[in-house]
Amino acid sequence: MGIYAMTGGATGIGAAIKAQLLSEGHEVIVVDIKDADIIADLSTAEGRVSAVEGIRSRAPEGLDGFVPCAGLGPAARPYSLITRVNYFGAIATTEGLRDLLAKRKGSIVMISSNSAPMLPDDDYTAALLAGDEDKACALIDERDANQAYAGSKRAVSQWLRSNSTAYAQQGIRLNAVAPGITQTPLVDASNSDPEVGQAMKDFAASVPLGRVGQPADIAQVVCFLLSDKAAFVTGSIFFADGGHDAMLRPMQF
Repeated sequence: MGIYAMTGGATGIGAAIKAQLLSEGHEVIVVDIKDADIIADLSTAEGRVSAVEGIRSRAPEGLDGFVPCAGLGPAARPYSLITRVNYFGAIATTEGLRDLLAKRKGSIVMISSNSAPMLPDDDYTAALLAGDEDKACALIDERDANQAYAGSKRAVSQWLRSNSTAYAQQGIRLNAVAPGITQTPLVDASNSDPEVGQAMKDFAASVPLGRVGQPADIAQVVCFLLSDKAAFVTGSIFFADGGHDAMLRPMQF
């Protein structure tokens, strides 16, 4: 059985991923701000270092897989908090564990979103990809929740595509799942938010399959990508969104 690490395993999609990995007999090391093996705040540089060091101390022999699942939704304030966790937290922990994954030819599955293609590239996504956290945070705090969230996930997806070849040369597969609207505490908070709540409800009502996703729906795709069944898959972003992306972008793939 394998040794896996993940961030954001306390609730929602992360908890479902953790449960499935454990049910398959794997060891799972979880980082979160509560109810985890390692308590760390990924919105700060210090928290990211603590998360990486904590995982390294528990798996010095290497990792079979890593899922940087910790994330904040559009209801989080300030908007820059979304930026810090969703993008900089995910990238810092992924890069910090790269050598451990190389030791065991491991697999990384990042969490994108089907909202990632909905925005154009701009100075915010450019600042994210340049690693300029101060600039990205300053820009987004003057904008809105949707740009903060979707832009962070767009940059994660672009970072993944840009880095998958270099990771593959070390035997590491680097993929992402792009969930659509999924029934989690994150989405519950967004549904109640006066800024984005109605748009979230309208979006949920338009899912082609006629329902929102459940955490287990996303976890099954994540665990497939982590497994040897996806041994020839890298650099890919899998949409698990009930058909939303195909409905909204039928001529793009």
